[in-house]
Amino acid sequence: MVITRRDFLRTSATTLVPSVVVSGFSRATSMKFGYAAITWGANVTQAIDDISAVGFRGIQLRSDAFAQFGDRPAALRELLERHGLKMAVLSSGNLSIDPAKEQSEIATHVSHAKFVKAVGGEYLQVIDERPKGRAIVPEDYRRLGRLLTKLGQRTADEGVPLVYHHHMNSLGEKPDEVAAVLDAADRHHVRLLFDIAHYQQAGGDPVAAIRKYRDWIQVVHLKDVKSGGAGGPGGYQFVELGQGRVDVPGVFAALADIKFDGWAIVELDRVPDPTRTPKEAAEINKRYLTDRLHQRI
Repeated sequence: MVITRRDFLRTSATTLVPSVVVSGFSRATSMKFGYAAITWGANVTQAIDDISAVGFRGIQLRSDAFAQFGDRPAALRELLERHGLKMAVLSSGNLSIDPAKEQSEIATHVSHAKFVKAVGGEYLQVIDERPKGRAIVPEDYRRLGRLLTKLGQRTADEGVPLVYHHHMNSLGEKPDEVAAVLDAADRHHVRLLFDIAHYQQAGGDPVAAIRKYRDWIQVVHLKDVKSGGAGGPGGYQFVELGQGRVDVPGVFAALADIKFDGWAIVELDRVPDPTRTPKEAAEINKRYLTDRLHQRI
């Protein structure tokens, strides 16, 4: 029998994803599902076409969307509306704790927040830059927390809440580092974009963390991670849901327990299998959500 590419993709969510027993967990949650355009690189319009076609109703765009539509946000808003998509989050880039960069970076992020508002989006996301060439000291975490609070006050003035994305190779990488940053931040002005795979790779338990940070989490990034990849010993690769080490069913059980009703954004930095397109990877992720976890997209 000849197996076509279409047949392969139709069954990949079950044949490529390890068997998962979701003990007693088949209820749909009230969260909203979106997909991140990062997998498509700078091809914003193709990402919009594909994410809409796969069936997601939200999208996370990056600052390259600002580069393309910054002077015509109404055009992007109309394009998204035509595709039945809402801009859930805009990835605004890095936030450095270097005092010399503070004013210029805040100005950049505030301009991005104005763009989010004009497009009809919801949240502005930032990550941070881990200082290089020196040891990290406790004051670094405190300064980042204060800076996030300050930026969050400014973006809130534009009607756009700020979310902080903890990330590998950032100050907020390991679980204790995430805790230190949040301890120094004001939850009234900045919330957490919780990434289940980054937290797993950094040595944490994302299921426990969801319950721990239930009052902080505003947005969730959904992806999986497995050992190996191009990084050599200790390397890792982000992969489609169900194909790595994250207890994704446990994550959804925890999200249901805390009654999470915000945006859950499926994200892949790149397609892990070069024979697939970004759209095909999105279809695999969607089928895992709908067929394995019984979610309504």
